[in-house]
Parts: sequence; C-alpha cells; structure tokens
Amino acid sequence: MAKKPLKRPESLVVAYSSKRWDILHRLREKAKQIMEPLDKSNLEPIVHGSIARGDISPKSDIDIFVQTQASSFTIQSALEKANITPTRLYVVQATPNYAMKAHIGIDEGTIVSFALMKLRKVEREFYKFGGEIKLDDLQKNLRVAGVDKRLMLIEPTEEGHVESTIVGREEHVAHVLGVSVETVLDRVHALLRRDDVGRTGVFVKQELPEGKTFEMLLEELAKKNPAVRRRLTSQL
Repeated sequence: MAKKPLKRPESLVVAYSSKRWDILHRLREKAKQIMEPLDKSNLEPIVHGSIARGDISPKSDIDIFVQTQASSFTIQSALEKANITPTRLYVVQATPNYAMKAHIGIDEGTIVSFALMKLRKVEREFYKFGGEIKLDDLQKNLRVAGVDKRLMLIEPTEEGHVESTIVGREEHVAHVLGVSVETVLDRVHALLRRDDVGRTGVFVKQELPEGKTFEMLLEELAKKNPAVRRRLTSQL
C-alpha cells in the first residue's frame, strides 16, 4: 500500500535498528556498482529518494538518474561494459506537461532513468526535493535531507532521522532543501491530490520494441501523439 501524505504538525525522532542500517548499507553498495561505470563515462549519475536520505525499508527501490544529456547508446554502453544487463526497457511520461524519460530496469527494484526531453526547473528539482546524492557523496557515506511520499521532511541524524510535515511550511522546506518554493508547492499539490482522488496512472508508458532505440521510439510517439510532440518541441 502506498504511503499517504501526513499533516501532523509535530516532529518525530526515529532511531534506526542495526537491521535497518544493514539494509541501507547493502542498497547503497548496489547503487555504487551501477553508478561507477556511469560516472566513469562522465554521465553524472545521482541516486535519489530513500537511499539518499537513509530512511529505507526492505521494500525500498534503487532509483538512479543520469543528469548528463547523452544518447541512449552512450548510457547503455556504459552499463554493458560493466556487465550490467537490463531486464526491461521502457519510456514514461507522467503527464503531458512533463518530460518523457527512458527507464532501464536492472532488476525488479533497480532503475536507471534519463530524460529524453529537456527538463523544466520544477522537474529537475524533483530529485533534490526527494533527496539526491552523487557517487562521491555516496562513497563518503553521506546522507541528505529530502521529502518522502508522506510529505514528511526527513533530516538525517547520527542515530537515524528526524521527520516533520512540510504542509504549511513550504518556504522553510524550500530553504532547507535548496529548491524553489514553486517546486515544493508543485509536489505538495500532486501528492495531496493523489491522496484525494487516488492514482490516475501515467500519460505514456510503453515498452521499447526490439531493434529500436529510445530516441526512435520518442520520434514515433511524437508523430502519433500531439501532446508528446508539443512537449518535445516546446523544450520549456
């Protein structure tokens, strides 16, 4: 069951068990193995979400995003040279106004993604909003603040983390995370709406046909779908 946004005003101190620290270490080691070949190819990968913040659970995914705008061939080749074989290739566009992204599924809980269109400021700051770290920071065992799907600000401590609601504190949270207030308000609106009306699916989600590149599929979708074409050509 998906976590729902919380609106409680108080903060909560959370101490991690040894088991939780072990899971975090294992997931971070796995993230490093995937990020290292991407980093060697100057693709500037980041890992975002609970892996970056530290508030993981046994069901936490490893979400890696490639910041550098590069061809899918370059990204896939970097992974292949490290003997990292994808199990699934597909594109996702959350809404008509959001950029389409390529997803390379490494296994059921591990995804490498990259943008097929230029990201708007709010879209790029989405990763920082949830917490993001580069390979260097991961190797230094650093953790960063970020917001989870419950709209709770997670601030790491030596023992675990402190969590507090962001609803009604959007300007403060924007300052803490180093993102715009617009980004915080956008995510609050999106997650509270999802809580009210439920998940409504994504605008586009399609498997990559055999023999096609991500760029070829994007071109085909843009020809067929006016909304995809508008987002691609606007490059906001």
